[in-house]
Amino acid sequence: MPVETHTTDAVSPSLAPRPEAPGAQAGMFRVTLTLARCPEHPDGSGGRGYEIVAPLGPDGRLDAALWRETRDHCRVRRFWIGELDRHGRLVHRAGGEGGATWLIDYADWTNEDDEPGYHLGTHAFVEGEYISIRDAGDKTYRTFRVAHVCGASVEDHA
Repeated sequence: MPVETHTTDAVSPSLAPRPEAPGAQAGMFRVTLTLARCPEHPDGSGGRGYEIVAPLGPDGRLDAALWRETRDHCRVRRFWIGELDRHGRLVHRAGGEGGATWLIDYADWTNEDDEPGYHLGTHAFVEGEYISIRDAGDKTYRTFRVAHVCGASVEDHA
């Protein structure tokens, strides 16, 4: 898998909106999140974010039942200007507020690098909506805008 470092604040060509995948599986979607406006980036940042292959219900919310069937295909790519891309997986774990926690897991052998979402199971992954994810490095929550959503096949990894 090629390693990529981002140097500009624009969405990379691989993250540009795409038509629905020809072999898209019902309920599986490729979601692109980009950093929302914040003090450091008053206009947001298309060069900082996540690309996630996730199971979504008709309302755009994460679907835990479909995740159990497709968990090996629920992948995440974190892209950040000036840093190497990080690859992980979308995980649903018991515990946490509401009885379960959705998070991004980069290494199975440690929880130190996990990036949980804030009430991720209750937010709709619909273009224009906002999602918060806690950075594993400095433990702060950052807000991301859902920039694009399209159908994905189970072979379509982030």
